[in-house]
Amino acid sequence: MELHVVINGRKDLAGQLYRQLRGAIEGGRLAAGMQLPPSRLLAEQLGISRKTISDIYAQLTYENFLIGRVGKGTYVNARPSKASRRRNVSDLACADSINTWLSLPSPLPDPAQAGTVRYDFVGGATHKSQFPHDEWRRCTQYALRQMQRAAGFYSQPEGLPALRGAIAQHIAFCRGVVCREENVVVCNGTQQALDLISRVVLVSGSIVAVEDPGYPPARMLFTSQGATVVGVAVDEEGLRVDLIPDGTRLIYVTPAHQFPMGMPMSSARRTALLKRAKELGAIIIEDDYDSEFRYEDLPTDSLQSMDEHGNVIFVGTFSKTMLPELRLGYAVLPPSIHEAIVKAKQVMDWHTSILAQWALAKFMTDGKLQKHIRRGHTIYAGRRERILNRLNGDLSAWLEAIHITAGFHITARFKHPIDLDLLIELCRKVEVSLYSIERFFYQTTPQCGLLIGFGSIETLDIDPALDRLHDILMQLDAR
Repeated sequence: MELHVVINGRKDLAGQLYRQLRGAIEGGRLAAGMQLPPSRLLAEQLGISRKTISDIYAQLTYENFLIGRVGKGTYVNARPSKASRRRNVSDLACADSINTWLSLPSPLPDPAQAGTVRYDFVGGATHKSQFPHDEWRRCTQYALRQMQRAAGFYSQPEGLPALRGAIAQHIAFCRGVVCREENVVVCNGTQQALDLISRVVLVSGSIVAVEDPGYPPARMLFTSQGATVVGVAVDEEGLRVDLIPDGTRLIYVTPAHQFPMGMPMSSARRTALLKRAKELGAIIIEDDYDSEFRYEDLPTDSLQSMDEHGNVIFVGTFSKTMLPELRLGYAVLPPSIHEAIVKAKQVMDWHTSILAQWALAKFMTDGKLQKHIRRGHTIYAGRRERILNRLNGDLSAWLEAIHITAGFHITARFKHPIDLDLLIELCRKVEVSLYSIERFFYQTTPQCGLLIGFGSIETLDIDPALDRLHDILMQLDAR
């Protein structure tokens, strides 16, 4: 790879090269520790004598910009780089748009902070130690062999047929979703599925109804598309269908395991929601983010399986069952919107990584995903039971757990007023991370409670962590 240096004319060759190298080092384009080409190679590249190159290297070494290592070569020396010149945002024509994005709050806990304490009840995350890395590695090797046999061009925007077929079988078996391979579009996680849908369905000012409390990244995404996002309250049966405003074009719900409160949507409420969507001509996004892990009661029908008019898009992810870093999800689309979504996917990023798709297809068709889910279910069921025993036991004086039947987080509301920020701060000082549900409320009055995730905390760590929470609650009461 050649060093990018531009020589204009044949005058002052040494000066041109010296100024460019020094400027690149000062500006940070040539980073500390980067090796420069040997003087012979650079001389051949630029058509300059080798002695001139050597003299310039020597001068920059004398000035402490470069450092020579005997037998190894010439390297950029570590030194502070000059601050790059940046134009003020206010000078740009797009300043309003930039400031709108900058003003958005962080939608979820900072991933960089997660896992920095000993006992972390972060929601929506699993521990990597539970993932079958060896089996996934073999699937990845299989994927590389498949790619080696391929023509080497771009693939289908909707995803590999092998993976779409495996997904269709999986969700038909686990969730009763009515679909075939041609109804599935593979996405880079749920968030891209939501983005694709909103790009196709919404125009500026369109009304979107979301659960309140609900999932902030979805709400923020719809807002970024120029939609008017309306928070619709939830109760013990799920979304209040009677509060969905006229003119709504898109409805976003999590009926199997309401995020963040945890209750499933009742059958009567599901029927009412489908009826209301038909009246409005609205699209329903059914986000089925973690319902593979079910602990009690019979599974409820998915909205998609109850839909007789093509209003429901079923969206799922492998971030919860596998690893978030894989960024693999899918959408099951009714015929009316399928072609438009596929075109939007192609325009946005053409297709999701083929390596990851082949590996996941192999992982699923070999039965590895179901095996992994069964293994995880046993672990999560034990953790859920431990937490519920404590919430219904010595912690019941302060907290009331909302009944959940699926997923791997529990929401518990405080029975009495408490300084929740202080509680979270004190818990973090004793190596326990807790998370408030307040950030999930949008237009309805926030409730005081905790979202207690049990996907990533070790089972044997739950009781010691909750012991510390109990002690701090006792101390706060004493005050």
